[in-house]
Amino acid sequence: MTTAASVVPSSRSGASIQVPVWAWLLLAVAVFAVHVVTQENGALLSAPAAEMLHELTHDARHALGVPCH
Repeated sequence: MTTAASVVPSSRSGASIQVPVWAWLLLAVAVFAVHVVTQENGALLSAPAAEMLHELTHDARHALGVPCH
C-alpha cells in the first residue's frame, strides 16, 4: 500500500538554481546606485559637481528616510 509518506520525491528536488551573469551585474549596479544616493556627501567631487549631485539625490534620500543635513 502506498501512502503520501512513502512517495519518492521528484528528481528536481536537489537541483540548484542557476542565476545568469547579467542578473548579478544588475544587482551590483543597483547596490552601487543605492550607495551613491544614500552616502553622497561631496567629499570626492569639486564643489559645483558635489552640489549638483546632492540636489539630484536630495529628494530620493528623504524618500528613503536618510538624513542629509
